[in-house]
Amino acid sequence: MPGPEPDRVGNSPELPRHADVVVIGGGIAGVCTALELSERGLSVALCEKGHIAGEQSSRNWGWVRLTHRDVRELPLMAESRRLWAGMDARIGGGTGYVQCGATYLCATEAALELEREAIRELAPHGVPAELLSRAEVMAQCPGLALDVVGALHAPYDGRAEPQTAVPAMARALLARGVGIHQDCAVRVVETQAGRVSGVVTERGHIACSAVLVAGGVWSRLFLGNLGIELPQLRTKGSVLRTEPVPDGPEGHLKYRDFAMRRRADGGYTVASALPSRYQLTPDSLRLLRAFAPTLRAEWRNISLGVGPSFLEGLRTPRRWGPAEVSPFEKARVLDPAPDDARIDRALEVVRRAHPAFRHAKVAQKWGGYIDVLPDVVPVISGTEGVKGGIPGLFVSTGFSGHGFGLGTGAGRLAADLITGAAPVVDLTPFRLHRFSDGTRISPKGSVIQR
Repeated sequence: MPGPEPDRVGNSPELPRHADVVVIGGGIAGVCTALELSERGLSVALCEKGHIAGEQSSRNWGWVRLTHRDVRELPLMAESRRLWAGMDARIGGGTGYVQCGATYLCATEAALELEREAIRELAPHGVPAELLSRAEVMAQCPGLALDVVGALHAPYDGRAEPQTAVPAMARALLARGVGIHQDCAVRVVETQAGRVSGVVTERGHIACSAVLVAGGVWSRLFLGNLGIELPQLRTKGSVLRTEPVPDGPEGHLKYRDFAMRRRADGGYTVASALPSRYQLTPDSLRLLRAFAPTLRAEWRNISLGVGPSFLEGLRTPRRWGPAEVSPFEKARVLDPAPDDARIDRALEVVRRAHPAFRHAKVAQKWGGYIDVLPDVVPVISGTEGVKGGIPGLFVSTGFSGHGFGLGTGAGRLAADLITGAAPVVDLTPFRLHRFSDGTRISPKGSVIQR
């Protein structure tokens, strides 16, 4: 069964000879940055090797959440939520954004104590959240057949529709004259006098003074060809959607076994909240030292295995030139098979737990690759200050499963960097050179969500 089909977006008729900025990647980080830059009067060419939102930007859970985030992301997420709320009016299209609230169900007192800590972390940022007793959970979810002791309820959490949101933004860009170039991989970045001067794509050359790499799981490979080290790995998530379910909950529900949210079509997106099986790749070995703190913190939540991904990694070229076919032209859209057993188990728990889902039918299943960094916090940064860095070259990647909700704010912050404007939030947590300047790298905990 193929992955989700995002709404299609038209292509610009010709590749421009010049643009102020070339954005590499047609996911939410790239599209939101292009939107910000265009509104600031810059000419932008957005190049995507496949099609808009073809990979994780259409395959994620669709949550736009403030809760269960690393505190380093919270200021940017607060800005992202504000931007999501105004996005439909801004682009004249539909993203499906709704502030629906989320309920994080707790099976143990220890889990409930962690939610108390989450509330304490949210408080300085003005984010409301409350603990619910078991009786309050049952009043909110009549008929719920789960052994819970309480829950955290977060009224500011929301959702949007991954298959429609980014394409709607991209269509708005097209209408404003921004170049959208799909099936157009960027091969290399060119420099002149020590700074960015252009890019070479599979269709030709574009002169520019700035480039943003927003390539998701492909970013490490692209930057590595330029001699820039990005300690990024990928992990697979599996998701299913149901046919419409009458009388299901309006807000998100998350439990130790599952996570689910209502869709605009009346169905539900359901995923497992249990540890996923991580397939080792050659990069897993190369980056073992960089990810050691994450492995120590998360070893209970990681199951390692060796499969086709290892051989695929060995076969993938790590160096190529402007006249050579790049790896991005050989794999336009990554569409991994879902872990059927894992998501089937999650749906079975949902069916038993909530009366509305007793006869819920699966409409589709899919897998997707998530780009992960050692501290589970993205890079939104220039490349100056790292070995091989180039003035005018910027990066927005490594969102570690948080990127869909964070994408609008990430676009604003990346545009601030590119234009030299005052950054909307402190740049320190997101700088690329934190991995090479002696900064202690540590993950907060299990915050990966899709």
